[in-house]
Amino acid sequence: MAPHHMNMDWILKDLATSVPQTRHVVVLSSDGLSIAEFSPVTGAGGGSETGDRLAAACAGLQSLAAAIGTEFPHGEGRMRLVVVEVDGGFFYLMAAGQGAYLAVLADEGVDAGLMGQRMRDLVARIGEHLSSAPRSSGPVA
Repeated sequence: MAPHHMNMDWILKDLATSVPQTRHVVVLSSDGLSIAEFSPVTGAGGGSETGDRLAAACAGLQSLAAAIGTEFPHGEGRMRLVVVEVDGGFFYLMAAGQGAYLAVLADEGVDAGLMGQRMRDLVARIGEHLSSAPRSSGPVA
């Protein structure tokens, strides 16, 4: 977790507990690193294997969505929202600031409209705090 980010545990917990069937909420950088997370299933915050796996998978998913976005005549390739439906539930990935994303894993039966609205509300409230600079490859000699 990057030290310059505010503590987002309480706001992620608020999203997770206000939308029934939410399993995991993760804020991540564009290169797939978990910044903050919460799971109402375990009641735990950051550092879980699930959060790390979701964050890593999101790096590829957001890149794929951006590539598809460039196929539209007036699009700039910016990914706004990706929804994946699988057996047993849904996965949501939303742009949440420069180089940052909000990801949510939810069981089937989740209210998709409520989830989308709560995710947009969260991003609007703390979007500027979610901006994440890309990782550098190390010191330049």
